[in-house]
Amino acid sequence: MPRVSATPEAAKTIERLWRQHGSIVFHQSGGCCSGSSPMCLRADELPPGPNDVELGEVAGVPVLIDRDLYDSWNSPDFRIDVATGAADNLSLEGSDGVHFVNLAG
Repeated sequence: MPRVSATPEAAKTIERLWRQHGSIVFHQSGGCCSGSSPMCLRADELPPGPNDVELGEVAGVPVLIDRDLYDSWNSPDFRIDVATGAADNLSLEGSDGVHFVNLAG
């Protein structure tokens, strides 16, 4: 089974976003550039699809990935961190001038 974890700084950001927005979820996309970053969205904005795999949870928040991407990455482990600067996606943390990054291993 893959493992999902978060750095302490990412966990603080996740907990703050949960308090601010309610139920949230991570979707690991497979695009290029910032499109390959984990996106944190309100759970009702992008519900799990039939091809999504739940990797686990970080700070009580589910982390999902498309099954084809999961298979092509050979069941990776994920460690979510937070970095300075807003990403070029719709992830919730961007309005705070930070973005999540995946330290896949």
